[in-house]
Order: sequence, then C-alpha cells, then structure tokens
Amino acid sequence: MRKYYVLLVSCIIAAFSFSCPLFGAVPNELETPKDTTKVKPKKEKDPDRKRTGWTFGILPSISYDADLGFQYGALANIYYFGDGSTYPEYLHSLYVEASYTTRQYGVFRFSYDSKHLIPNHRLTIDLSYLPDAMCDFYGFNGYQSVFNNNWRDSKHFTAEQGYKSRAFYKFRRDLLRFSADLRGPIGNNWYWAGGIGMLGYFTAPVNLAMLNQGKKDEKKLPDVDGLYDKYVQWNLIKQNEKNGGIHPYVRGGLCYDSRDRQMNPSHGIYADAFLTYTAAFNTEKFGNQTEYNNLRFNFTFRHYVPIYQDYVSFAYRLSTQLTVAGKSPFYMNSYWNTLYIQRVLYEGVGGCNTVRGLLRNRVLANGFAFANFEFRFKVCKFHVKKENFYIGLNPFLDAGMVVQPYDLDENTVRASIAENDPDFDMNQLSDYFNFDKKAIYRPHFSAGIGLKAAMNDNFVLSVDWAMPFNKQDAAGWANFYVKIGYMF
Repeated sequence: MRKYYVLLVSCIIAAFSFSCPLFGAVPNELETPKDTTKVKPKKEKDPDRKRTGWTFGILPSISYDADLGFQYGALANIYYFGDGSTYPEYLHSLYVEASYTTRQYGVFRFSYDSKHLIPNHRLTIDLSYLPDAMCDFYGFNGYQSVFNNNWRDSKHFTAEQGYKSRAFYKFRRDLLRFSADLRGPIGNNWYWAGGIGMLGYFTAPVNLAMLNQGKKDEKKLPDVDGLYDKYVQWNLIKQNEKNGGIHPYVRGGLCYDSRDRQMNPSHGIYADAFLTYTAAFNTEKFGNQTEYNNLRFNFTFRHYVPIYQDYVSFAYRLSTQLTVAGKSPFYMNSYWNTLYIQRVLYEGVGGCNTVRGLLRNRVLANGFAFANFEFRFKVCKFHVKKENFYIGLNPFLDAGMVVQPYDLDENTVRASIAENDPDFDMNQLSDYFNFDKKAIYRPHFSAGIGLKAAMNDNFVLSVDWAMPFNKQDAAGWANFYVKIGYMF
C-alpha cells in the first residue's frame, strides 16, 4: 500500500499547487497606492477571508478506491463567487472529469450547479458516461447471499483452496446518464423540487478476452462462469433484464433546508421526500421491459449539530429508498435516487456513497435503508496565496440494511436451478445462499476515519478508511476511498 500513500500525498500537493484564482476583485490597495516603505505589511489574521471572482481547482485525478482500484485522469472544479457577498456559497459551479481506473471503471462527466442562474431557484445539470468492465455483484438481499472471499482472491488462495476468478463477483455495466433538476422556494426554508432524466444501462458478463489481452498466462483471468452468469442461468435474473435497458424518469417532491452552507455545514437540517416514476420500453435489444415501470419513494434526513464554533460538529444522515409500485430490474436496484446529482454515482448499499467499508453494492434489494454518523473536526486553518484552506478529521460509524427483499424462497430457488442447471450439485447451495429469514434483515455495520483537505470551504479532497464489523461484508483492511467532497 506504500505506493498509494505516495500518490495521496502527491495528489494533495497537486491540488494546492494548481488551485489559483482566474479572476478576482481588485484589492483596495491597488485603487489607493500606499507607501510600502514605512512599515512591513501585517500578516492576515482573518482565517475565513472572503473570495471573489473566479477560482478553480485543477487536480490530476489520481486516487485509490478499495472497490475500483487506482484511478488516473484529470478533473477541474470551477467556482464563481462574484463580489464575495455570498461567500462561502458560490454563484456558479462547473465540474468536469475524465478518468479511468486499473479495474476498468471510467468517469466522463460534466455537471453544472447554481442557485443564481434562475433567481431564487437551484438548477443542477449532469451528463455522464460511466463504463464499468468489472461492476460488483454479490447476489440479492445482503446476508442472504453468501460471500466467499477465497473464490475471488488469487493472492491468498489457490484453486485447490477454492479460488475461482477475480471476476467471479463481477459483471459488465455501462451507464449513460442525463439529468436536469430544479428547486424553488416555498417559504420558511421549505422548497419544491422536480426533475427529469434518463438512465441507459448496458449489462453483460465480464469480457474476459478484453481483460486478458496482452497478459501472461499466469496473470489471465480463468474462463469460468461468474455469479452474474449463474443468476442468469438459474433465471434469478430474467432474460428481459440481463442486457440492461433505457429508462427515462420524472420526479418531484419537497425538501427542507436550513443549513448555513452547502459544503460541510456547521449547523442546520436538510431533509427531502420525493417520488420517482421510471419507465421502461419494449425494444429488440433489451426485450419487453414494460413490466419494469415503477414508482419509488425516497426519504433523507441530515442534521448538522455545532459543538464548538465551526471547528467541531456532529453530523448524521438517515435515508431509505422503497419501491411503492411496479418492479425494478436488478441493475437499477443499486441506483440510489437523489433530488439533484452532485457525486459521480449514488449507489447503495455499500461503498463510498452509503456504507463505507462494505463491498460496493453488497446489499442489493428492492428497498433499503442506511445511516451515517460522524464527528467533524477542523484541525487547522491556513492560507496559500489568496486561498483559504483547512485540514479536518472525521471519525464515523455507518450502517445499512434490507427493507424490501427479493423473494428468495428456498424451494423456488431449488426448483429453478434444477430446471435450468441440472448438473449443479445441490449440496453446494449453502455456498451461495443463506435461507435463514433472519439473515435478510440483519444490519450491516462499519466504522472508520476520514481526512479532509479543503480549499475555500467548497473544494474538498477527502480520504476515508473504513472496516466492516462482519467479514461477510469485506475481507482485508485496505478499504480506502479518495474522493472529492464530503459524503453528505
């Protein structure tokens, strides 16, 4: 892991080095020249001086994610503060990223966010293409699906000890996403919100030929069926969902927002409740998917409690997503709906966006809930040129669970496997499933600590490390996430 620490330090230094103003307000001393020979200028004492005009953070997109691997590329976050009267809130924000990881996950994204383009309304636009050659798939209903680390870990296990393939718990998933969301005021910190968008999923088994290209024989992935292939063969994943689909959606709801700032608030509440109707089509490529028209309900409550000025605070988030009507294809049950998109991808439950330390998408169900609790410390504040910086620490506790499970009745599963895979040894069924009903609703817990390096209270380089309480949720200790921004 030493090389990742070196990369992390380089990443932070690069962020500081490339963070500089494009344009700024003209300082008063330039309007009225002063005799600089009389006294030396005093050091700046205000640790939170206002920013004006344009600022940008350019960062080589060099990071590490326990789920996605080493990432390389570039990103830029551009802010416009105007005359500084709204600081630390920006007037306009533009974000552009192009990156790829060693585990074949790509991010090609443009987003825009502003509360001032349309007066008194917040507009958020996102356009993203997210190819993922090795997307995680661990089965349905959390602990009802058994995770066998020796099946995927070639470093510590041999074929005699059960190793199958590093790609056993993977499938291919490419996502094309567009969204346009608008929020307007009602009064007394209440807002209405609505949006439209489209999710285009393209799913398939892992492309072993592509991943093995140019590798030595001992480094190649073995040609064996993964869990996704078995679920398709066993008809647990249906024929009309195995290839993905095109899903336009419309959503609307209410939110309450009394936070003092958007990024790392020191006090206030943010809560929202909304419905999302997602449609599906009958197409030649994906099959008849009209059965997957569905209506979902989302609720999120965030609370930021000040403890000591803006140096110490306590923050927590409670969230749930439920399927109210209709059915959803398996590949969309990991997509967490939000009123407006700020992160690259919201997935649950497991990974850097919901329950840190858990395997990505470890809890896959028709409905789920999760919670996050963390203390936020600003350890020190300082300036680099004209920019404001602080270093923070965040110990945290995360949890998640299934609320609406898949129907994985043991007799039904046995019958489906016997019909579609007659050569399967039923004595091995316990290696894949735990049919104890109590396992479905057992919570998944993790804990860890985060390191933050922030510029102008908006551009935040975040490093989180977490460990699950149960080895069924992840194996090993290298559960690091290097991202931009706070998780919530």
